[in-house]
Amino acid sequence: MPDGTVKQIGPLTGTRVWTVPGRAHRPLALPREHVRRLQPGEDRRLCAFCADRYLETTPEKSRLVGPDFTELRRVPARDVDATTAQFRRFGNLFEIVSAEYWRENHGFRQPTPVIEWAQEYLADPVGRAHLTALAEIRERASGVQTSLEEAALDLLGGSHDVVVARRHVIDGAETDDELASAGTLTPDEHGAYFAFTVRSLAEIQAAQPNATYVAVFQNWLRPAGASFDHLHKQLVAIDEQGPQVDHELRLLSHDHDLYQREIADLAVRERLVVAANDGAVAFAGVGHRYPAFEVFSTSSANLPQEHSDAGIRAVSDLVHALHAATGVHVPTNEEWHYRPPGAPWPMPWRVVLKWRVSNPAGFEGGTKIYVNTIDPWELRRRAVDELERLRDAGALAPGIRIGDECTPADAHLRYAERAGTADR
Repeated sequence: MPDGTVKQIGPLTGTRVWTVPGRAHRPLALPREHVRRLQPGEDRRLCAFCADRYLETTPEKSRLVGPDFTELRRVPARDVDATTAQFRRFGNLFEIVSAEYWRENHGFRQPTPVIEWAQEYLADPVGRAHLTALAEIRERASGVQTSLEEAALDLLGGSHDVVVARRHVIDGAETDDELASAGTLTPDEHGAYFAFTVRSLAEIQAAQPNATYVAVFQNWLRPAGASFDHLHKQLVAIDEQGPQVDHELRLLSHDHDLYQREIADLAVRERLVVAANDGAVAFAGVGHRYPAFEVFSTSSANLPQEHSDAGIRAVSDLVHALHAATGVHVPTNEEWHYRPPGAPWPMPWRVVLKWRVSNPAGFEGGTKIYVNTIDPWELRRRAVDELERLRDAGALAPGIRIGDECTPADAHLRYAERAGTADR
């Protein structure tokens, strides 16, 4: 507009977004009001996800240990402190979609391996005490009494998992505001975190046959919906794919090149390409309620687990770089989007990173026009400047091209070339 207002319409959602001049200069990350000095060893027990409080979460389905991120499966309760988990996967104590939901609505019964695991866990006095304590917490919250054996099956065999990183604060932190975000991980740590989440996604899909989709997301900091300021992702099996995926599939039925034409080509034309490597590309997103980056895999694979190790790492490296450029104290949501298994049309794997730096209120609710304080061009400028600084400091993975170093070829999406097959 002549006064500098930018009006956007989300190409996939139809969401209407305005950016008004002057509002972009507000600070993104506000300093914490109460910063507290940590006592010796307190960095390991700040929340229920911390390393000295392993038994406050449900039994582990798996963990990664050591510099090579070796995977250990179903660690017994008495052995949880024998190794330090770089990343852990376990069921959410308070699921969004509960085990009871699958049992009552779909007739799902736990398979024999889960039943045997529950029996083994209960046979160990340490494991039995662990499950008893967790069952009592859930019983107090729900007001519903169940047998310990039934509670154990639900706690071990649920379809809403959490993947948690080791650190609550960075190593050597002196105060409780020195948080360990995704951007403070090394590229190799983030790569292991990402690949571990992809494997967990595949396992949940295989274990819950009634699920249509598994939602994967990361809420960072309480304004973005996190219960703890401790880095973690969540994976939730659901029995529908949701209206947005349904809408995109309807669009795809008429135009398989939808994402190339509406997202990638637009980004090239408007100079909104932020970064790229040899397997992924990042754009400043158009038509989002919050400032948002979109990281697309450029592989011909669709589902995350259909990608090669190199393909997963390429997406991870760009997502890591954008988290690092965002900073520790900016609330963010990370959302994974991919083709539902069995869907008829090809869809790319993409990760959307949103800066939760504004609160939609009465204006947005009444008009369905959303005020986004940062337009896509300003978002790109900020990201490019910070990514270049981080690369000079050696904080990013090698092979990342930034800003004008990217070419139109970097934005070529291959998802429709052979949908549903693994890349090589």
